[in-house]
Amino acid sequence: GLILSTYGYVYVAQVSIGGNPEHLIKCLKEAAAYDGPSIVIAYAPCINHGIRKGMGKSQMEGKLAVECGYWANYRFNPQLKAEGKNPFTLDSKEPDFSKFQEFLQGEVRYSSLKRNFPEAADALFEKTQRDAEERLAGYKKLAGK
Repeated sequence: GLILSTYGYVYVAQVSIGGNPEHLIKCLKEAAAYDGPSIVIAYAPCINHGIRKGMGKSQMEGKLAVECGYWANYRFNPQLKAEGKNPFTLDSKEPDFSKFQEFLQGEVRYSSLKRNFPEAADALFEKTQRDAEERLAGYKKLAGK
């Protein structure tokens, strides 16, 4: 999404379907109203994620993805530039990274790696969390926070 925002004229939103339904609706409305290209990128848990709690809890999984910092909700609205405002808005609240590893273990796509290759998985999961923390720092910088 951020790559598209570098064009300067593309509306970009990153949402989590279960993370914040109001944010999702707001972004869809803004994208539809924008007079130009727009894209909405959604975190949408599916059966291939292997949600241990079951697919009936996919909305909760989407919410947890945002709460733990795995996924961030943001918008890049080029129209705000014309108003003299920052076009990038970070809509996610400050995540609780202490929930990050728990989130990963809640999905079979990650927990099976841990079960079969524990040492490699631990290293990868730690790097994944560091990467998420760095992404968030970048989003905050773009948002002027």
